[in-house]
Amino acid sequence: MSHNKRKIKPLEVGQLLITCNVQELINKNRLTHEEIMGCLLRHAWDDWGDIPEEDKEENRHALEHGCRILSSYKIREIKLWIITEADRSATTVLRPEDY
Repeated sequence: MSHNKRKIKPLEVGQLLITCNVQELINKNRLTHEEIMGCLLRHAWDDWGDIPEEDKEENRHALEHGCRILSSYKIREIKLWIITEADRSATTVLRPEDY
């Protein structure tokens, strides 16, 4: 999890959205709702997965200044991104090719 000791509550993620490609993976039993929720929990608690250190620094800055937050996770061979909008109104689970 996060090394950010100041955090006492999770990130507000707003409306949760998934792209059609992610929904198709769920429909084909290649991803489960539980796996996606696990990634969302990590994202909300500042564990941004497999992103470079400079992107983690941008996310830390985004937490304080109200900018977009990006996480990246790999479930088996499937890479997922999670993006929370700057205004915290929505969080989207997507594949990199959906961006």
